[in-house]
Amino acid sequence: MSDLSELHNLLSDEALTYYASGQEQERLSRGTGLLELARTQELLSRYLPPPPAVIFDVGGGSGIYSYWLAQQGYEVHLIDAVPLHIEQARAFFSSSTGYPLASLAVGDARQLNRADDSVDAVLLLGPLYHLTERTQRLAALREAYRILKTGGLVFAVGISRFASTLDGLLQGYLDDPEFVAIVQRNLTDGQHRNPNNHPGYFTTAFFHHPEELKAEVEEAGLHYERTLAIEGPGWLLQNFSEHWNELGRRERLLEAVRWLESEPSTLGMSAHIMTVARKNAV
Repeated sequence: MSDLSELHNLLSDEALTYYASGQEQERLSRGTGLLELARTQELLSRYLPPPPAVIFDVGGGSGIYSYWLAQQGYEVHLIDAVPLHIEQARAFFSSSTGYPLASLAVGDARQLNRADDSVDAVLLLGPLYHLTERTQRLAALREAYRILKTGGLVFAVGISRFASTLDGLLQGYLDDPEFVAIVQRNLTDGQHRNPNNHPGYFTTAFFHHPEELKAEVEEAGLHYERTLAIEGPGWLLQNFSEHWNELGRRERLLEAVRWLESEPSTLGMSAHIMTVARKNAV
């Protein structure tokens, strides 16, 4: 775990500033974030071992998934590079009853304070798109490999290479030449930058092609199992709230996303993609 004086090495200054606004805590409770939350929980539930397995939620923000897992009886350790997120998580868990976290700390996905072969699952639901260099992402994946028990699982999430293009079409951002330049770089090399800190254009990040995420997991020594769309095309619905707020339509939306979740030709339409990988015996 990194010392606080080294925080500037954990995330770019732009990303730290972006998350210091506190908006991440509410993101999954509104709009298409509700779909992302529901689908991420669904996929984790499908593959995680039963409680009380040990889970490291690395880059877990203010602890939304950590709390949900702790409620189920898992031993959950939360790490995030943003001090505000850990403060928010600490405040939330201190005010809740009955579902404590095993630990929470500011830390670095590339250097985890945990013994070898001691964890059942590692969640990397955010770090891989904020580690913009491939060597950094491989370091995080290898660190997950190190702390996993044999048979343990990694859930590695990336933002789709094509997310900005699709979001630009949906939101009308492609009318802005500045956003067009952002998209063109995304499509060329996956590097996302927002030089003028436009509030709707996200922050410094790396956007994965689905095959790229698979290749990185394998290079880190993990056994690739599958890549799944989290939101699928559901986040592109113009009338998303109407679908989500009516139970029957919500179920049909989720079912349609499941139909397409592993279809290679549509994976890139999802805003987020999840690769599931396992640590096999050497």
